[in-house]
Amino acid sequence: MHHALTSFTAPFTASGRAALVPPPPWHYAGWLCNVAVSCDTANSPSVVPSGLGRLTGAGCVHFADWQATTDGRELLDPVYAQYRETIIIVEIERPDGTLANFCPFIWVDQDISLMRGLLQGWPKKFGSTFLTRSLPIEHAAAAPLRAGTRLGASLCVKDRRLVEAELALTGNPGRPLGFLANKTIGTVGWPDLAKAGQPPHLRWLLPDIQDKVTSDWHEATAEIRVLDHPVEELSLLGDVQAQAASVGWIGITINGVRELAG
Repeated sequence: MHHALTSFTAPFTASGRAALVPPPPWHYAGWLCNVAVSCDTANSPSVVPSGLGRLTGAGCVHFADWQATTDGRELLDPVYAQYRETIIIVEIERPDGTLANFCPFIWVDQDISLMRGLLQGWPKKFGSTFLTRSLPIEHAAAAPLRAGTRLGASLCVKDRRLVEAELALTGNPGRPLGFLANKTIGTVGWPDLAKAGQPPHLRWLLPDIQDKVTSDWHEATAEIRVLDHPVEELSLLGDVQAQAASVGWIGITINGVRELAG
């Protein structure tokens, strides 16, 4: 006897209750520390899929503290809602000369977010991100949003420090950076073990973003360091240098994706 398929992702049960990820819309709200960077372009063919575009030498590292929900129930059981991640964004020039963003690397600490990301074309792996939170009180531990406040962020992957950053607020208005400022293209490609000798067919996707709201962005200066790692390939971006930084909050809703022509 076959049951009707109600699960959006595995495990595929009759009720769908145990599915790792329910279908969209997915609502996100989070606190972000954003560091715009310059990077090398020599390894562009190793970072950006052939035909998608080429590195321009600009990019952004986002450290994010998120919570997400579908219909609100995750907010009542926040182990299903909260996660932190580090997002690497590179700017690319498309074959038609237009500029877009591309996400070659991203690390997250929550399996639900990892699966949502893979479905959208964000190549998520597990990693441990920490970042200073700004709290709305004047206190030494609150990192208030004013000139002179210092913040930090770090990413560890497989128990090894990979990225670390320090920011200092200037007291001036900031601006959106990275994926906050321009559309970001994702890549989906699933291997087929029935055809194990064939590489996955890549598809390029853009998220369908609705209900975007942001706080004011607050300008910061920043220093960022990328450390050696035996497996991760962030070193393909070469000498990464901070160019600008900002902090603030954003909320978005993802209703799905649309496919770009290959």
